[in-house]
Amino acid sequence: MTQTPRGFDPHDSNGSNGSVPAQYPAAADGPSGYAGEGYSTEAPAGSTDVVSGAPVSATAAPGVEAPRAAEPETPAPAPETRQVTRAGMVWAAVACALVVLILLIAFILQNQEYVQVKFFGLEGSVPLGIALFIAAVGGGVLVAIAGAARIIQLRLAAHRTRVSRQAGNGTRTR
Repeated sequence: MTQTPRGFDPHDSNGSNGSVPAQYPAAADGPSGYAGEGYSTEAPAGSTDVVSGAPVSATAAPGVEAPRAAEPETPAPAPETRQVTRAGMVWAAVACALVVLILLIAFILQNQEYVQVKFFGLEGSVPLGIALFIAAVGGGVLVAIAGAARIIQLRLAAHRTRVSRQAGNGTRTR
């Protein structure tokens, strides 16, 4: 929403030619932001042309204060970088594990209906939540076994590389 100044008449011919209307007498004494109304459009003393970099001569209009150079602000101190520690990582892992366990307990408690389960000739009736939990743990164990096998494989390859480098140097250490 825009506000119209009190006493403003858009059809007043006195305000349209660049002169200051009579209802704003204070505007004639100080800068108002318009050329021809006591505001200098020339550059301040000591400034340079943006394009050429040459000094620009400035003549200040009477009654107009030259704009002051902006004072350099002191930069805000940089925020301290947070160090990631093992204790912090363990705390985050424990917090995440607790959230997962709470969700898992809620899942198991909400799925207490008994279902018929068959596995390699074995047959039984188990609550659905427990059956799914057992299946998830079994899948996790398989992934852990595969990961452990890969880690062992990489360690053996690194050990062989170290041994072959030491054999090339003629030294053998344990």
